Formats: sequence, C-alpha cells, structure tokens
Amino acid sequence: MSVAYVDTSCLVAIAFGERGAAAVERHLREYDELVSSNFLEAELRSAFKRESVEFAANTLANLSWLIPDRPLTDEIERVLEAGYVCGADCWHLASALYLTSDPASISFLTLDEPQKKVAKDLGFTI
Repeated sequence: MSVAYVDTSCLVAIAFGERGAAAVERHLREYDELVSSNFLEAELRSAFKRESVEFAANTLANLSWLIPDRPLTDEIERVLEAGYVCGADCWHLASALYLTSDPASISFLTLDEPQKKVAKDLGFTI
C-alpha cells in the first residue's frame, strides 16, 4: 500500500490552478492513501478566504486525517535538527514523522522547496 503525507501547498496549487497543478493532481492519484494533519484544513480554508473563493467540502474528501494524541516534541526536534523551516512546515513534517517510524516508507508531498529539502534530509521519499 502506497502512502503519502500531503502538505497544504499541493492542494492550494490544485485549488487555484497554479503552475504544475495538473502534475501534482496526477501524482496524488498514484497513492493508495493520502494523509495530512488536520492543520491542513485551517491553512486551506484560510487560502480560500484570502482569495475570496467559496470552499467546497469535497476538497478534503480524499484525505485521511492524522490527529496526534501527544505533543510532537521529539518529532519537532528531529525536523529542526535537519534544517530550518517555518512553524507550519515544521508541524507538517513532524506530523509525518509521527505517522511512521521509517520515513523512507512513505512519500512527503510538497511544493515548498525548503520543506522539501528538510523532508528529503529526514529520509522521506519526495
């Protein structure tokens, strides 16, 4: 079973038809399961509001939600040891680390270059 953790940047690109959106959408279809932190919903809804676009509920229909049951202190420390990323990107990377003990076993999908570099350094398939 192929699993990918999806960062908000991928869904924003698709929703707003940004450059590369079609390729991202095709790539997402390659996975059996797409997972993200429920923080993605806040980020995505905020982007829709900023662009004055009505949010369609089915935008999130194909995602499985990761809701940690403890602080992600250890995972956050691992992320920041690998490199600097902003708080939201750090949370997504830490959440993906929480999802698996072996980062190479899942893909981390993002269009954000600094986040992509840290994800690669952590061992995720990009």
